[in-house]
Amino acid sequence: MIFGIGTDIIEVERIGKRIEKSEALKQKLYTITEQKYCEKGKVTVFQCYAARFAAKEAFFKALGTGYRYGMAFHEIEILNDELGKPFVNPLGKVKAFLEENNIQSIHLSISHVKETAVAVVVMEK
Repeated sequence: MIFGIGTDIIEVERIGKRIEKSEALKQKLYTITEQKYCEKGKVTVFQCYAARFAAKEAFFKALGTGYRYGMAFHEIEILNDELGKPFVNPLGKVKAFLEENNIQSIHLSISHVKETAVAVVVMEK
């Protein structure tokens, strides 16, 4: 049964400017693992960060809570499997909330081009 669906789109330049200005913001939004992945340069750095930001926004929309109950962006880790498919690794209060609400599956699709990044999240019970 579908618990929630979320989508988000963001301008790559907007994220890039904010990350360049504030190292603290990067630490607040992204885990160390995400930062290492984005800084490797498989795609442009800011496209990578923007795609992950969109995924986290879409995740909260699918959850239906926004940023309530002490959940934070860095507790939603966006990783890639060995084939490059993105997936969500929930941490901390986010993980606990998913367990409390019996969320069994999280489906994630992200895409980006030079100027924008988009993500869709579907959660199932």
